[in-house]
Amino acid sequence: MQRLHARYPFLDASREAVETADVDLATVVQEGGPAVERGVDRVERALVEGTVAPESRWSVRAELLSYPVARVLVSLLDVRGAVEKYATAEATLAYERFTDDFDADTKLKSTSDDALTLPSLLADFDVSSDVTAVGDGRFEVGVTTYLELAAPLDGRRWRLATRALADGTVIVSRRELYELLREAVRERVADGLPLSVPDSIADALAPEVATLRDALAPVESTSDVDEFEPAAFPPCIDGLVEESREGDISTTGRYALLTFLAATGASYAEIAAVVGDDDDRYRYQYERLAGPNGSQFAPPSCVTMAANGDCGPDACGDFSHPLAYYEHQLRAGE
Repeated sequence: MQRLHARYPFLDASREAVETADVDLATVVQEGGPAVERGVDRVERALVEGTVAPESRWSVRAELLSYPVARVLVSLLDVRGAVEKYATAEATLAYERFTDDFDADTKLKSTSDDALTLPSLLADFDVSSDVTAVGDGRFEVGVTTYLELAAPLDGRRWRLATRALADGTVIVSRRELYELLREAVRERVADGLPLSVPDSIADALAPEVATLRDALAPVESTSDVDEFEPAAFPPCIDGLVEESREGDISTTGRYALLTFLAATGASYAEIAAVVGDDDDRYRYQYERLAGPNGSQFAPPSCVTMAANGDCGPDACGDFSHPLAYYEHQLRAGE
């Protein structure tokens, strides 16, 4: 097992590393320990904070094995939008990591042993022969591969009619290729979820599932307000809006802001105007968080936001959740 495998656990090479080490998931689960602890952490952070990035250092083995454990935990949770939220969080972290790796490789012409290269990721998704660099930071992507990768993505710029076509290929920028690969990661993570979990594994993970449900209870108890009125936003959301407009918002802050805005049922055009997103930086994450039928998961509670440094203490007074504050303000203004 290598650090590269732990950083990118969805890779075929990472799965093969686990198989080569002859690791039995049932045994890992039943014995407990760091891999299970990190698996719980992975799922809780994905569903509450929108990220699976670790807050503390874990061994390579624990980090890698926590990925299959997390997939099992997500499968055992009966929580609205859990699979989508988890897969999006994994893809978002992978995107942040591989863009750093690829850009470093482009500038320095060298990478460390734990860094991923663009050719190796393209090969992992079996699209190497369909993606060709053509200079000036542009790539030709075979039209069939492009359509497959872009199909789940919303926005006019992804439609084939708006793209430059040449000899059966589509021209994309480097950043657009990275976005297409992020979507490929998300789909791979979500593929097969929820899993059919054997009773022996489900029983062994029952305490961890109960812990996760307790952690998610305050979030699940909130409801969508289905009304967009920026004047009624709580102080914490006003603060995050300002941070977004200044381009200085944290990962957890962005997740809290976008999940809150998704709960209002607003279109992305309305959201972009408020947060100052003129180049659609947040569209992908917002539309994934909102889902096809409105908000799939409520924003973090005030306690979680305060712990993440995204909200001042007692900013919402006696309210324990930003949506509760927002609903109160909406009713007060009627």
